[in-house]
Formats: sequence, structure tokens, C-alpha cells
Amino acid sequence: MSLSAEALETQAFWRTAARSPSFVIGALLSALVVLAALLSFVWTPYDYAAQDIPNKLQGLSAAHWLGTDQYGRDVFSQVLVGARTSISVALVAVGLGVGVGVPLGLLAAALRGSLIDEIVMRGNDLIFAFPALLLAILITSVFGPGAINAIIAIGIFNIPVFARLSRAAALSLWTREFILAARAAGKGAARISVEHILPNILNLLIVQGTIQFSLGILAEAALAYVGLGAQPPVPSWGKMLADAQTLVALAPHLAIVPGLAIIATVLGLNLLGDGLRDVLDPRLRRER
Repeated sequence: MSLSAEALETQAFWRTAARSPSFVIGALLSALVVLAALLSFVWTPYDYAAQDIPNKLQGLSAAHWLGTDQYGRDVFSQVLVGARTSISVALVAVGLGVGVGVPLGLLAAALRGSLIDEIVMRGNDLIFAFPALLLAILITSVFGPGAINAIIAIGIFNIPVFARLSRAAALSLWTREFILAARAAGKGAARISVEHILPNILNLLIVQGTIQFSLGILAEAALAYVGLGAQPPVPSWGKMLADAQTLVALAPHLAIVPGLAIIATVLGLNLLGDGLRDVLDPRLRRER
């Protein structure tokens, strides 16, 4: 029985992906972090918030695989839940950026040269005028610290990223023959954007989403480090680093463990994004 075109395309994708070291390594690292986050929903060695003062600042042992912190809390349990916190904040923030930025970009491209196009792009420029971390700190400082406000802050910065990308990619398609044929068939700009433009720029959005996801992890850690992210007793890798900075000489593992978790996650997502770009754009792969 012959395979469908979709099945053949899927097989070709995975064959190409398996030959990309960036994709394979990035996917493995990212999957490991996601599995850790999912595991924290059903199991942790100890209650991540349970304090055991007599056993504080212990090193790595069979009882506490990654030691304990200054309050006797199990570091491994905190790292697992911290993965859940970081991924949740970054995922929702990127989703907010995609959900608002992509429609704005498609709208601006469909109405290129109009007042709406100008308003959308100047609004993007206004947000880009502020450094991402500074904007996030400003928002969380005004509305208060917490995971929800961190999501809003990171998501706002993601909006112009996806708006600009989707507008630029859509503009390159509006003069193509299949778009002209769709317009000749009587389809409106909104329908063309959804049915023809969006599917053809989806690959670009996926790659950019992966990159923004890694930046979201870093932004969440930075906000938590300065006390504006997830609040205790909810663990966060950035907060763990902040708590460990005065204890590096006594218990270096308290800084090393969350630091390595952040490095592995960001590295994995960046490698995954680079691998996806190679896999989804054969011309770029050949150039390399």
C-alpha cells in the first residue's frame, strides 16, 4: 500500500532531523527538561517547601541527591518544580506573543501602507525602544511581583517580535502567483491571510517560537533573581541562584545546580531552534 503525500513528507522530515546534530542534541536536552517538569506534577523525592533545619546545607548524598539548601529543603525537588515554573511562565508568555503578534503582523501586511499598518509598526517600535529585561522589571514593579505579572511582562515583549516576523514574511507572499489567484477567485484579505499566508509562514513562526521560548526561560530566571518572578514558596531557578549567592563558599552546589539547569535548558532550546531552521529550510542547509 502506497503512503500518502503527508506520510512521505513526515518521513522525510524525521530522516533529515535525525541527521542534524543540533536538532538531536537540542531535542534530547529539551525533552529532559520537559520530562523533569512533568515528573514534578506527580512525584518529587520530598515536599519542595518542607524545611528540615537540622539537615541544612548538606552535600550530595543518597538521601538528598543534590543536597539541601539553607533551610534544609531538598534541592532536587526544588529543581524539578523549578523546571515546571520556568516552562509554564515562558510557554504562556510566548503563547501570548504569538496569539497577539501574529494576527497584528498579518493584519499589517494585508493593509500595507495604510494607517493601521503604520500604527501597528510604530507601536512595535515603541516597545522595542525599551530593553526586554528593563520593560519586564518596570511592569512587575508597577503591578507587583508574581508569576502572572512575569508572564504579562515577557509576553508583551514577544508581541512585536512575532508581529514584525509575520508581517515581513507575509509581505513577501502577497505578490506570489497563488495569492493573486486567490484574490482573483474573490477571497478577501482576511481569508487569504488565514488560508494561504499563515500556513506558508508557519515554519518561520515555529523556529522563532523556539528561540523566544529560550529567551523566556532566561527572562523568567532574571525576574525571579531580582525578586519579581514567582514568589516563595514556589521554587524558581532564578530565585534559587539569588538565595545561593551568599552561600557559594559553604555550599557551591546551591548555585551550580540551578545554573546548570538554566544553561542546559537554554542551550537545548537554541540548538533545537537552529536544528529546526536547518530541517525546515533545505536551502539554508545546503548553503552550510
